[in-house]
Amino acid sequence: MISLDSPIETVLGDKKAKRDKIVDKLGLRTVGDLLAHHPRRYVKTGELTRVDDLEEGQMLTLVGEIVSSRVNQYRDRRTGRTAYRLDTVLKTDGPSLRMSFFAKSQHVSEWNASRLRVGRRGIFLGKVGSFRGEWQLTNPQMALFGTADEDAAKMSLDTMGEYYPIYPLTQGVDSWDLQRAITFARTVLDDLPDLLPEGVRRDYGLVDARTALDWIHAPADLGQVSRAQRRYRFEEALVTQLVLARRRRELRTQGAQARTGGDGRLLAAFDARLPFELTQGQREVGAQVEHDLAQPHPMNRLLQGEVGSGKTLVALRAMLRTVDSGGQAALLAPTEVLAQQHHRSITAMLGDLAAGGMLGGAEEATEVVLLTGSMTRAQRTEPLLRIASGEAGIVIGTHALLEENVSFADLGFVVVDEQHRFGVEQRAALTDKAGSPPHVLVMTATPIPRTVAMTVFGDLETSTLTELPAGRAPIQTSLVPLAERPQWIGRVWERVREEVAKGHQAYVVCPRITGDEPEQGETDQLDVDEEGQVVAPAGSLSAVEEVAAELAEGPLSGLRVRMLHGKLPPDEKDRTMRAFAAGEIDVLVATTVIEVGVDVANATAMVLLDADRFGVSQLHQLRGRVGRGGLPGLCLLVSRAEPGTDARDRLEAVASTTDGFELSRVDLEQRREGDVLGKSQSGFRSSLQTLRVLRDEKTIVEARSAADALLEADPGLGSSPGLAAAVAEMEQSRHSDFMEKS
Repeated sequence: MISLDSPIETVLGDKKAKRDKIVDKLGLRTVGDLLAHHPRRYVKTGELTRVDDLEEGQMLTLVGEIVSSRVNQYRDRRTGRTAYRLDTVLKTDGPSLRMSFFAKSQHVSEWNASRLRVGRRGIFLGKVGSFRGEWQLTNPQMALFGTADEDAAKMSLDTMGEYYPIYPLTQGVDSWDLQRAITFARTVLDDLPDLLPEGVRRDYGLVDARTALDWIHAPADLGQVSRAQRRYRFEEALVTQLVLARRRRELRTQGAQARTGGDGRLLAAFDARLPFELTQGQREVGAQVEHDLAQPHPMNRLLQGEVGSGKTLVALRAMLRTVDSGGQAALLAPTEVLAQQHHRSITAMLGDLAAGGMLGGAEEATEVVLLTGSMTRAQRTEPLLRIASGEAGIVIGTHALLEENVSFADLGFVVVDEQHRFGVEQRAALTDKAGSPPHVLVMTATPIPRTVAMTVFGDLETSTLTELPAGRAPIQTSLVPLAERPQWIGRVWERVREEVAKGHQAYVVCPRITGDEPEQGETDQLDVDEEGQVVAPAGSLSAVEEVAAELAEGPLSGLRVRMLHGKLPPDEKDRTMRAFAAGEIDVLVATTVIEVGVDVANATAMVLLDADRFGVSQLHQLRGRVGRGGLPGLCLLVSRAEPGTDARDRLEAVASTTDGFELSRVDLEQRREGDVLGKSQSGFRSSLQTLRVLRDEKTIVEARSAADALLEADPGLGSSPGLAAAVAEMEQSRHSDFMEKS
């Protein structure tokens, strides 16, 4: 009896080497794994394959026809004996390809010639090369129509349908090895359970499991492929959405202390002192958060928004509401620079409302304390006591907040800033410090497409700030293409000097700190241009230490140039940022430590060196550091990336729009889901098999509706045991860790 759980060896041939490669390299261990290994494309067997531009070394899989076949005799120079070579020409819908087959005996060569006779067609797989100006297919593997010999994959392709499946492969395994095993498995499989209830299939127009299996592996036409793929994508989306929907329901059953705001004196006093009006978006999201805080179950909300859209203000008002309710609020930041920036800006915004218990503090005031890893034991003592006693209503810190000796009196609200920087366990460690589940708000200025949020953050409610507060000026972004215009670098530094001459400040961002350790591929060879000027090698990357010195002595001499990077002592980093904020530094040469949270209103220009080394979202984040004070911003993307490359396309996309949500789609299309979300927060790089969150947006939305309806009617999924088992498997896997703890 063959089932999906049967070992894959039960349907494979007797060639142990191929069995081992299929199991070990492709990771296919059961019959179910094999049948879930879907074709990556299909070759139409009824016509010659269209072949367009060929490239040396390109792997081709095509249907071709033998138009010339001739045995030639020659003398083998190594042995001095007579040898034989079969020279053939393969016709395609495009260039013809030569193929040669060598044999020691005339008998073998003539047998090959009989197989590869003129007019015979088949599927050919091999690497394209060129010899004496002609294209050739080197060491081709083949399955010939109308043959059943060992070398032709032991099958007659004349019995196949019009489309032949081509599978993802590994070295030593042919596509027809998999096709033959899968065909056999489909014929002997005793039972194929259908995870999808009949009602779901009917409501969403989905084929049953057996039909989908047959159509994906042996389609009669591409319409069958499309319907089978839709079935598999919906199934995967439904299991994912059921996991998330169950988690949402479970969270609602957890008890949490409602934070209704008490008398609201602290928040009211803060609002009364704001020198500007909240945006409509800030008011709407603020109302959503206040509603969530007042519930007897924990809030779990994702707040995303453009750089500078005012997320921190929304979070601060929620923190003040929590303090008004008698609880404490904690803000977790990924870097010391950002934590210190938050502490400075929040303390400044609150004024005497942050001086609780101190001389000159307002009557409604609370205390705001900072806790970072670089603080000495003596420096930590007082903040730790105030956190434990509850005197500190607002606590801002880095990973130091997660340490065992940090104890809260009543942690009611947790804000995680730039949540993609934190791993699952780190976020959970902070929420575990609360006596009862705290309300949680995670924030990101890296815009996330709606479908990513639904698929990966589907257990959180999502709020989005799209409008920018009044006073945010537009940012002009321009690409400086050194590959074609190396002389433009001089104009870059002229623009920086012009901004400083107006009384403004500038950032210069480099991808690394020092140039002592060369990048892979760098050499000691100096490049010299036509005027005898030394040009940096193409592989070298700009480094903060070298660039700061070169600028101070060269094109920016006379300006106050300082550097900032992660290896500086914490007190020096803090002094540098304070000096830059105070206008005591004209140009700050830095790494990406300034990517988030840094808010200097007078900074109007940013130069990103080797900009192609940064991701789309990172570039968008970085340029958001300028134009924050009502002054127009300028961002120059300096790069040696060649036209037509992915890196160049990425930079041109960033230069073309300041819409972070549009850029996030570009980023996702280029880098796929796992890369965008990061290893620390998502197991979905490997768990999303057939589903793609941008391409399959409609399917994901439908699956979420179906999941809610199924759980409403049958919370335990008792009437759908197969589906319940799949959901349980995902919940228990490491991929669900992120969803459970985010």
